[in-house]
Amino acid sequence: MDTRPGVPDEAAADGTTEHPARRPGLAPLALGAVGVVYGDIGTSPIYALREALNAIADGARPSDGQVIGVLSIIMWSLTIIVSVKYALLMLRADNRGEGGTLSLMALARRGRPGFGRAILLLGMAGASLFFGDALITPAISVLSAVEGLEVSTPAIAEFVVPITVVILVVLFSVQRFGTARVAGVFAPLMTLWLLVLAGIGLWHVVMNPAVLWALNPLEAVRFLVEHSGVALAVMGAAFLAVTGAEALYVDLGHFGRRPIMLSWFGLVFPALVLNYLGQGAYLISHDGPIGLPLFEMVAGWASLPLVILATLATVIASQAVISGTYSMTRQAIQLGLLPRLAILHTSETQSGQIYMPQMNLMLLVGVLVLVVGFGSSSDLASAYGISVTGEMVVSSLLLFFVIWGCWHRPAGLAALIVAPLLALDLVFLGANLLKIAQGGWISVAVAATVMLIALTWRRGSSILFNKTRKSEVPLSLLTERLGAKPPTVVPGTAVFLTSDPDSAPTALLHSLKHYHVLHEKNVILTVAAEDQPYVPERERVEIEPINDLFMRVKLRFGYMEQPNVPKALAICRRKGLKFDIMTTSFFLSRRSLKGSRNSGMPLWQDKLYIALARNASDATAYFQIPTGRVVEIGTQIVL
Repeated sequence: MDTRPGVPDEAAADGTTEHPARRPGLAPLALGAVGVVYGDIGTSPIYALREALNAIADGARPSDGQVIGVLSIIMWSLTIIVSVKYALLMLRADNRGEGGTLSLMALARRGRPGFGRAILLLGMAGASLFFGDALITPAISVLSAVEGLEVSTPAIAEFVVPITVVILVVLFSVQRFGTARVAGVFAPLMTLWLLVLAGIGLWHVVMNPAVLWALNPLEAVRFLVEHSGVALAVMGAAFLAVTGAEALYVDLGHFGRRPIMLSWFGLVFPALVLNYLGQGAYLISHDGPIGLPLFEMVAGWASLPLVILATLATVIASQAVISGTYSMTRQAIQLGLLPRLAILHTSETQSGQIYMPQMNLMLLVGVLVLVVGFGSSSDLASAYGISVTGEMVVSSLLLFFVIWGCWHRPAGLAALIVAPLLALDLVFLGANLLKIAQGGWISVAVAATVMLIALTWRRGSSILFNKTRKSEVPLSLLTERLGAKPPTVVPGTAVFLTSDPDSAPTALLHSLKHYHVLHEKNVILTVAAEDQPYVPERERVEIEPINDLFMRVKLRFGYMEQPNVPKALAICRRKGLKFDIMTTSFFLSRRSLKGSRNSGMPLWQDKLYIALARNASDATAYFQIPTGRVVEIGTQIVL
């Protein structure tokens, strides 16, 4: 389910997917970006500064110099990582208007095809790390907001986890209904949240302007030199302030570069800076241990409304991550990195509004385990950061290939641009790796599992393709014989789906063997996923006549699109192929797989691939073919 506007309508009558001819103006898009793009990074003030200072003082009151130093690290991390790397550089690396790890991977592969395999592995690693982040973000965001209740009502502390669980269960349960109506209030709520953050922060900065010394980068350097023993731990915690920065690039296709930049520099960045400085001013002017500074900054009567607003903001942040997970999964499926999963559309007008039941359930279970297992946002913060920093390292490496191959800059210049950003990413990654024993292993384990699944699926699919191709009859030979001496011909059209257009589909051979008849029109259909987000209508269909009985048809879809075979075939009418769904039968081959020690993969990996294949979504549903027009023919294949 994707709450983001501007997604092309895939359900056009002719089966095409095009970007809308007219998009909203700059101001509405910038406002919409506030509600979707900045949910994660916009809620980081709830816990980021607190955790960074706890890395030094472990709950005790830090010195004024320590507060200034940590604030300076956060300020300049926001400036370099978000403003420079993502807003000024990454947003220019669009793949025909789209962003995200897999879009960047596809763009880099086109620019430097000679490094295709290495770039593919980088893209797979980045996507895998995204899933690790997707589990932790909803858990830490909602849990940290609900913990704010302890400020206004200390007695409620023991109910924080149950309340968080209830909120998360409700959030994941409503995913199947779609969020198009709710999306309209996301932007105003997040805008209100950011304005409140800015207002609270500004008040305390005015009360204690000495905190403005944190804007001097030398304060960050001084702190790191004087506290070298805990410098990495502090940087690992301070990195929480920039988690969610990757959303600027992920949502590029939904809002565009200018609206995202306008909302960042015009509202989000100033609001975050003011609030972090305000928290620092509050801590400097108040004695006592580090508690929940964001909620303690307001007067007693205002703490409860702030907690409610913070909870709503974290729910919005969680929703954006959930939607992004659905979108990333669909892209990975289209690119052949993951098996097909059920995809349900929750909107008749926006293809991005999707719901994936299996992914939703896995996310919910994983998030609840984290909330119950860790019990507090401080403990959960130890598990946060590794996936995000790893993904940022991947994006920097891919950006090098884009600057070199797509922007046609010398390799030395590309390295000169990327090296400082990559160095900072690696420092943050090293700092977060220190937290592996405290819970960071969870995100690493999730990413490693997804990576293993992707590698197994891609390798197994390649082995299966090569094995079936060896045993299949060349299509040219079969069509030549059938054209010269056809069997009994019956009215109608038969469509045979195959991944290899040069070989006779197994379903066709078995149909001839069992029925001894042939339809008057036979289409050998291949559905191809392209390394681009959307395929224009004029490039959707390729038709190649073979003889009077047979023709090849190739349908091309981008990785942001959901294949709809019947609607796409309707385009063939304009190119001379008479297509009527009521007189057409679709023949699919259902394969039963068995493992083998000689497959090219270890036996355990064979079994994993077979399990993935068995649990993959049915091709009929995935390609949106009417079940009443499908004939499935079973075959058994030994890997």
